[in-house]
Amino acid sequence: MPLTRRDLMKRAGAAGLVAGLPGLSLAQAGGGLLQMPPLVDATTSGAFDLLARSGETNFLGQNTTTTWGFNDQAFLGPTLRLAHNSLAKASVRNSLDEPFSLHWHGLEIPGHADGGPHQPIATGATWSVDLDINQPPATVWYHSHTHLRTADHVQKGLAGAIQLTDGRDDERGLPSDYGTDDLTLVIQDRRFDRSGRAVYDPGMHDRMMGFTGDVILVNGQFGAQAVVPKGIVRLRLLNGSNARIYNLASRAGRTLHLVATDTGFLDRPVAVDRLQLAPGERAELLLDFSDGTSDMLVSSSITNGGMMGGGMMSGGMMGGSARDSFDILPISVDPSRRARIDRIPENIGGTMPNMDIRGASRRDIALQSGMGGMFRRSRNQHSINGNSFEMDRLNFSVQRGATEIWTIDGQNMAHPFHVHGVRFQVLSENGGPVSIHNSGWKDTVLVNGRAEIALRFDHLAPASTPFMFHCHILEHEDGGMMGQFSVV
Repeated sequence: MPLTRRDLMKRAGAAGLVAGLPGLSLAQAGGGLLQMPPLVDATTSGAFDLLARSGETNFLGQNTTTTWGFNDQAFLGPTLRLAHNSLAKASVRNSLDEPFSLHWHGLEIPGHADGGPHQPIATGATWSVDLDINQPPATVWYHSHTHLRTADHVQKGLAGAIQLTDGRDDERGLPSDYGTDDLTLVIQDRRFDRSGRAVYDPGMHDRMMGFTGDVILVNGQFGAQAVVPKGIVRLRLLNGSNARIYNLASRAGRTLHLVATDTGFLDRPVAVDRLQLAPGERAELLLDFSDGTSDMLVSSSITNGGMMGGGMMSGGMMGGSARDSFDILPISVDPSRRARIDRIPENIGGTMPNMDIRGASRRDIALQSGMGGMFRRSRNQHSINGNSFEMDRLNFSVQRGATEIWTIDGQNMAHPFHVHGVRFQVLSENGGPVSIHNSGWKDTVLVNGRAEIALRFDHLAPASTPFMFHCHILEHEDGGMMGQFSVV
């Protein structure tokens, strides 16, 4: 039997008591103080290790769930800090009982290092790969990209954040004290049964619309509270959910200052009252807590998505999660601490997209969902340009250094669209101007109707390890809404 909202409220209220029990951490019990993922700083050593492992996580303070994580974590992985123009040597070992591949989402690297479905790591094996990073500072991430199993693996916990840094945040006037005024927030939703165990058993609705949950986790924790100093605080937001779109805002009406999108800084902060964040997307915000008052990061209903005019991913069709308004993260201010930064900077110095598209070739991408596959329980119910993904089908090949314009058609449903190995510029949305949150460099864009993007292919990807392009609703990806291309 699924967990009800009343059950959740009871558990949230009791979380403080449960967290005080011996042998149970705040993160395990729910409630308490928000914990940051452990930080692995590889900016000096130029190397890092990840060990994929199984463990048990107590999300709600009752029964545990078997989960997967990296290194010392039973769920999710550490935040990796890498120098933005450097060679990082990665070692990924698999101690799980099944293979997985690990994709560096947002890194602009060659296909052999990308970690797509053609690069599974067998049980007991280690994947050693050099990540030749030559791109601006950004918040990117890593997650399983295993053929037919990506949705399940990310639900289990195979994901984590990456900070690409150049060490110049002080010059930009940006907070940079990890876990104090610079918070990494991995936002996910989950479903739980009455015993408090997380469940992932996608039904027909989930395979069609994407799997959504009734419970919000931040850094794998339910009901946790962030405590910040008085002053300017930086939120690095990562939507690590399988399918849910968040429409983020401050409950107190505090201004959100957008300073970065998926793959880089904006040239200057942009004040917004809310921010839409689709699966796979990242954004960086500055919030001013100089007044010392507490706040709540919330997500309200999405009204501009949907399939055939319905509310997007809000449930109501053969099951699923019917809620789409959530409290995401309570934030309180410690008046005894003052933040290092006390004002929003006027300029950040990021380079805004301005691609030369003269002579660019064009390509049409149609993202298609078929009702028939849902009722047949077929894995290939989704497709791109009429073709469901097959490992041995190369959709096309492009020349290294080429620039293309892709027109992406969502076919009456909103889809977060991701391209591996590149960053791109969004040129238009439904024939009109680009939304503020899509104005910077991107690798994932929510296509709600049609979108035009400009891409330049600077990294080689042979047919043996091609780049993927796909919907980042993970049930759609696993269900066939993915293609692959080589760069030669």
